[in-house]
Amino acid sequence: MKTDVIEISGDLRGKEAALQTVEKFIIYNSLTGKSATHIRLLAEETISMVNGIMENFKGELTLESCPAQGGNLYRIKVVAKKSPNHEQESKLMSVSTTGKNVAAKGVLGKIREAFRLSMQRSNEGTYSDRSDMIDGWYNMGITGENEPNYIDEYYMGYWSLKNYRDNVSQQKDKAPAEWDELERSILANIADDVKIGIRSNHTEVVIEKFIAD
Repeated sequence: MKTDVIEISGDLRGKEAALQTVEKFIIYNSLTGKSATHIRLLAEETISMVNGIMENFKGELTLESCPAQGGNLYRIKVVAKKSPNHEQESKLMSVSTTGKNVAAKGVLGKIREAFRLSMQRSNEGTYSDRSDMIDGWYNMGITGENEPNYIDEYYMGYWSLKNYRDNVSQQKDKAPAEWDELERSILANIADDVKIGIRSNHTEVVIEKFIAD
């Protein structure tokens, strides 16, 4: 089951319509109790993630469910067009006063920044002259070329919260602040994964949650 597309903006226009769609989705899928609360919280986190991501940001939000072994996999997806020219890339950069990823604080901030970076990425998989923006936390979430594709045929790799969480877990002593962020994050504690992937003309962020029967 897939919901209608809801347009949502960086200034949160479309938020109410999105929340109403979430409630209808929960009812349609007969979700109750903790399961319903988890989907609701993940949707709210997703909506807050797009707030202030860039000037004139517009994305398309959908929710979908599909059968999986032992239950159902639920996805909350936001799709946005990639910036088509240098002028729009400059607008993306202007989100930060220094032009760097200083805003990537907390897990939600990191996901927002990874989404923003993906919208800047060229079809050749480069970030123009923005390589200084990609620091340790970003690299800890990137998948390798030999890892499974992200939902379907992506031209490039993708950033994954699961990869990031696994890498931080292995380096707790060296990255205590990052580990503390993960432990405090609603998104990191509820979602099974958050994936940010790139196609030729758009980028997607997908929050995944498996709920057993």
